[in-house]
Amino acid sequence: MKKLLTLIAAAMTVMPVMAQQTKILTADKHNEYGLVYTLPVTALRIDVTARHTVSKAGPFWQYAKKYIGTDNVVREDTETWEITDVKVTPYGVPDTENRYLMQLKPGAVTYIAVADDNMLLAINREAEAPALPELPADQMENVERMDAYLEYVDEDFINSQSSAKQAQMLAQNLMEVRDAKVSLSRGTAESMPTDGRQLELMLASLARQEKVFTAAFTGLTQTGTVSRSYVYLPGDEDQKTLFRMSDFAGFVEADDFSGDPVYIKVTDRVTGELPVDAKGETKKLPKDAVIYTIPGSAGVSVTCKGRTLWSGTGEFAQYGVQFGLNPSLFSDRKSKSYAIFDPATGALKEIGELNGAE
Repeated sequence: MKKLLTLIAAAMTVMPVMAQQTKILTADKHNEYGLVYTLPVTALRIDVTARHTVSKAGPFWQYAKKYIGTDNVVREDTETWEITDVKVTPYGVPDTENRYLMQLKPGAVTYIAVADDNMLLAINREAEAPALPELPADQMENVERMDAYLEYVDEDFINSQSSAKQAQMLAQNLMEVRDAKVSLSRGTAESMPTDGRQLELMLASLARQEKVFTAAFTGLTQTGTVSRSYVYLPGDEDQKTLFRMSDFAGFVEADDFSGDPVYIKVTDRVTGELPVDAKGETKKLPKDAVIYTIPGSAGVSVTCKGRTLWSGTGEFAQYGVQFGLNPSLFSDRKSKSYAIFDPATGALKEIGELNGAE
């Protein structure tokens, strides 16, 4: 097996991740019976979901206790963001320092499956390229406008220059709406609707009026969720700021000091080990070996303001070592084998003998 290309891999920043397709490569004259593939380094996609809460004070909040009997009101406009969920998904990206050639002899019926970025997936076996989960769509509740109560007030209310007088009139309107709802529900209203559909519409209209009149005293609170995705390639550094979370702007860039930093930390790195024989000695690499990765491991955590949002341990190609399989395993006409590799780490997941002629 010949190493073709050596480049320095750059650190990854935030970037979109696209779905991949699988390609089947066969050896023939046009490629001089050589199949080129790339091993991966292990990247992490960090999906973060935050709850966004916007509260707005009603224009008559100071009269709520007097007229509607509650002091559970929004007293000032506020906006808050809180991280509620973090998901970390490992996946492979091409490592330009680990690109190899699988050289075959003419007539060898051997093929490899690679992703469209040329990462090795399998030998003599079809395999699907992995797909990352879709990021949840942003969601926000539909809330009435704060001034929606103006649709139902009269000219006297509009012309009044006293907020206390306006609050009193609005409270009277609220009581009238509530009385009308009770009368309709009990069937005691002076003008009852002629059918069930008309009753439903009248009750819905009264319910909206009650809601917007009440909000003028208690205020409105709107909540929703916003999700963002970040990509991180673990290396030698122990900690990096992924992004910052601002109380006013939500997700902001890592260098925007208006927000609190959200860190990703890599700890407890363990280097992969080469296989040993029965005597405990390191096995020798077969000639022209089909190279794969024996990954290492590390712990990963995502933290903010001293709180751990996510933590886990996983395998990483970049902390591993390379070993290889004898290429004759995959071209022997009498007993041909297959192999399946982990697209996130380059590890050998499965190897076995093919049944029948494939």
